[in-house]
Amino acid sequence: MQTLKDYFTDQFLIGAAVNTETIQRDQMLLKTHFNSITAENEMKFEEIHPEPNHYHFDIADQILSFAEENGMALRGHTLVWHNQTPEWFFTDEYGENVSREELLKRMKEHIETIITRYKGRVYAWDVVNEAISDHDGEQLRQSKWLEIIGEDFIDYAFKYAHAVDPEALLFYNDYNESNPEKSKKIYQLVKGLLDRGVPIHGIGLQAHWNLYDPSYQDIERALKCYSELGLQLHITEMDVSMFEFGDQRVDIKEPTKEMLYLQAERYQRFFELFLQYQDHISSVTFWGVSDYYTWLSNFPVKGRRNWPFVFDQMGDPKPAYDRIIQSYLPSAVGSPAD
Repeated sequence: MQTLKDYFTDQFLIGAAVNTETIQRDQMLLKTHFNSITAENEMKFEEIHPEPNHYHFDIADQILSFAEENGMALRGHTLVWHNQTPEWFFTDEYGENVSREELLKRMKEHIETIITRYKGRVYAWDVVNEAISDHDGEQLRQSKWLEIIGEDFIDYAFKYAHAVDPEALLFYNDYNESNPEKSKKIYQLVKGLLDRGVPIHGIGLQAHWNLYDPSYQDIERALKCYSELGLQLHITEMDVSMFEFGDQRVDIKEPTKEMLYLQAERYQRFFELFLQYQDHISSVTFWGVSDYYTWLSNFPVKGRRNWPFVFDQMGDPKPAYDRIIQSYLPSAVGSPAD
């Protein structure tokens, strides 16, 4: 039987976010269907650099070894982020904010240390993650990076990363990337980087979507907008939640037939759009492997499971898997989103 990576081998990499448990439990699924992986948390700041002058590379190294042993590409996630960055990184011995110069020095050392270790082995990095504000009238999210360094902290992050590994692809990565207002902000941010000659190679669309949002029109509008910048596009953290974000229900213990049908339909339409933009999209990564584990279980609603992927809790294909394959059929490619 042909697998996900087989079907789309000429279009884009098919990836999955992994951790130490899923690499063990779902390793056959990973080896069979995926040719790219991303560390879910193990390359984030608080995991890899929890204390001054101390780096913990063990788990990240294990993930890299798994990728290389199985001929998979590895995406690096993430270097600069407002979240999951220890407070000590921004403060001095008195608990006060460090200077702009000191924080830039620390950023440079952090980026250089990590990229040097994985140079030539991690092919792409999410250099800056989620720097755009979700609030109207505000371009950049309030963060210690912005407060201490200023808006050009993003420029410096990309320049530092590129200086260490000029061959690595460097991405700006964000969620709500298909929201019309936020997509404009992302476009403006990246265009500004390009205009200033900052080395950036792509935009990461997280694609944390659900059965109802975003609309196909908004997704296609965002893809068209970003593609005009001439950069690579990666779908970086894809899952299709069974629940709208504001849905607080906790009584559903298993996905209903209707949920599975709607999810399958959504996945097919999403992949039809990806195929329409295959000249720009070079990677599609699910933010997990199977429904056995997902960050969406217990978030944002405690005590509730979610089933956002195309393989169920046992690792068997769901209706969404078959519909994704249908999207590949020649008659489906290029079908308009309505």
